[in-house]
Amino acid sequence: MLPDVLLDLSAQVLDRAKARGVMIATAESCTGGLIAGCLTEIAGSSAVVDRGFVTYSNEAKIEMLGVPAETIAAVGAVSEEVARAMAEGALTRSAADLTVAVTGVAGPGGGSAEKPVGLVHFGCALRDGKTVHRKVIFDGDRSDVRRETVRTALEMLRERL
Repeated sequence: MLPDVLLDLSAQVLDRAKARGVMIATAESCTGGLIAGCLTEIAGSSAVVDRGFVTYSNEAKIEMLGVPAETIAAVGAVSEEVARAMAEGALTRSAADLTVAVTGVAGPGGGSAEKPVGLVHFGCALRDGKTVHRKVIFDGDRSDVRRETVRTALEMLRERL
């Protein structure tokens, strides 16, 4: 069962996308498909949700979204550059007009001084528009980080619509 706040946000995103004739795609790493799952929990979502890319590994980001391997090698998968590249790759590899991408450290392990647990980079790309980025460090355990990442991604989609 999804929290009401996520269902409400999902419904708002879908309503706005339908009203504007906009198709949506997601590119997800640390959330493993939860954003697409929230959107598709709502009946009628197929009218505006084109697809979701779950690119948990670096290889998936490279193969499925066209993220340059050199970028990942230079700055790491959890970075502004990779979040932007994921969002833009989802645009070029789908029929979507609007995409959101997330890459982060959900924890409990895997964090470092430079990239602590809870750090998430977001990319949101609009066809024929600019790609925006957001960086957030969430508190809490793995579930909290993933839930708040989904909430923030849905909010970004709503803002772009």
